[in-house]
Amino acid sequence: QVQLVESGGGLVQAGGSLRLSCAASGRTFSSFAMGWFRQAPGKEREFVATISWTGDTTNYVDSVKGRFTISRDNAKNTVYLQMNSLEPEDTAVYYCAAESAFRGLGSPIRWAYNYWGQGTQVTVSS
Repeated sequence: QVQLVESGGGLVQAGGSLRLSCAASGRTFSSFAMGWFRQAPGKEREFVATISWTGDTTNYVDSVKGRFTISRDNAKNTVYLQMNSLEPEDTAVYYCAAESAFRGLGSPIRWAYNYWGQGTQVTVSS
């Protein structure tokens, strides 16, 4: 069993920044890719960013490229999402997820992830 706990969400004005954290336990964190997804009211959960098990490969949805950065600290079993230049369209519940494949590169497909956190709310005001 894997537990993922997100933190760092909140209310911020447009143009501001937030840093989300996701602490993992229960599995060898360093051997699995991790992802961040988000879900806005009335919309499907969508891919935001992924990072490979080594941390060498990252992938972003076009709408956040240049503004968000995903990183991981395997010594702390934690993955981060640094979000800069936030826009009202970024408002959503943000979820971290652990990919099921061993030593994967990080898929943008939500079905590739078998463990999810409870989510943290990010609200960006205009």
